[in-house]
Amino acid sequence: MNPTTPRLWTVPLLAAAVAYPAFAHSASAVPLVVRGDVVHTMAGPPLADGVVVVEEGKIRAIGPAATTPVPDGAKLLRGAVVTPGLVDAHSVVGLSGYLNQPQDQDQLDPVDAVQPELRAIDAYNPQERLVEWLRGFGVTTIHTGHAPGALVAGQTMVAKLSGDTVEAAVMRPAAMVAVTLGDAARTQGPDADKKSPGTRSKAVAMLRGEFVRTREYLRKRGHTDESKRPDTDLRLEALARVLAREWPLLVTADRSHDIASALRLAEEFGIRVVLDSAAEAYLLADRIRAAGVPVIVHPTMRRAGGGGDTENLSFETAATLRKAGIPIALQSGYESYVPKTRVVLFEAGVAAAHGLTFEQALAAITIDAARIVGVADRVGSLEIGKDGDLAIYDGDPFEYTTHCTGVVIDGVIMSTEPR
Repeated sequence: MNPTTPRLWTVPLLAAAVAYPAFAHSASAVPLVVRGDVVHTMAGPPLADGVVVVEEGKIRAIGPAATTPVPDGAKLLRGAVVTPGLVDAHSVVGLSGYLNQPQDQDQLDPVDAVQPELRAIDAYNPQERLVEWLRGFGVTTIHTGHAPGALVAGQTMVAKLSGDTVEAAVMRPAAMVAVTLGDAARTQGPDADKKSPGTRSKAVAMLRGEFVRTREYLRKRGHTDESKRPDTDLRLEALARVLAREWPLLVTADRSHDIASALRLAEEFGIRVVLDSAAEAYLLADRIRAAGVPVIVHPTMRRAGGGGDTENLSFETAATLRKAGIPIALQSGYESYVPKTRVVLFEAGVAAAHGLTFEQALAAITIDAARIVGVADRVGSLEIGKDGDLAIYDGDPFEYTTHCTGVVIDGVIMSTEPR
């Protein structure tokens, strides 16, 4: 752990007596000053006794408390450790709900194997209880959407854990297209149908066929004779964004040969790929690094289930890939059991105990995660001009006995109840 980070020393939050509703979102007109014994900016070395000044939802100043001017009449929050708001690089929260009942499980549609036209924003529920639950641990941004389990499950999005409407929460309405290569996307035996791949070869062939059809669709759509242009096809329109490199494929693949298939598709069609889970990525580390492909590593504590594609999961996967020079982030992933989500703060803590340094583990759930999901211009580090998203802790964030004692999103105090 970072020796500069104090442990288990609690500083009362001066604003704790003020009540702030869970649905607050609009940037506060009242300036906010957050002071910490240690402030991890993720844009440079930690600051001892630092302050972050937030006005109109943006960071306006940051530096040592002794020399950084603060506005008159500002609200003040104080804690032992201050970090950027945490970024969960892959979740299904907002589509998958805490009740674990059919009415709140919109993360996967089993009707068809290929459905890239399904939009996460059409299913995201910003008032889902799991949103509030994650926020209480300092998570302020999530990359969420359709889950692994279908060849092409649908689109993902990036949202703030604030706002009472999806329009208020969304940062990127469409971020990636979720693809699964491996056993989870295959259907065999009496339950198989002609639309679902029964083998790995069929799965990759189906993907390749969809991209070939998309190329032909784009060619016809550009015809000078309007009467010869094809009708709009939502499936192919979504895949066209992938071919144009506007959206990457988020490829959930754990076996090394499935990872290799994803890399071949990326090279063949010139598309961007982000690997997801990637339990056996260490077997192809040189290839992944050479391809410039980032990895959103499986949750550190994910159940391997005793076999299958995930039998080679390891507490050390994140550290192994980081050491190999591959950009990584950590995630909560898809949890099929209640309470339906993990917490990236805890996943990073375990990764920090198994090879990642404190700074690397914190980066994997802040600035590195923000870069991979395409929102590093706004969140992930504490820098002037970025969104005023902060998490406050009463000790080392990765210690089990530490509490998150304050959460700020866009300069609005969302929580001061210790969790």
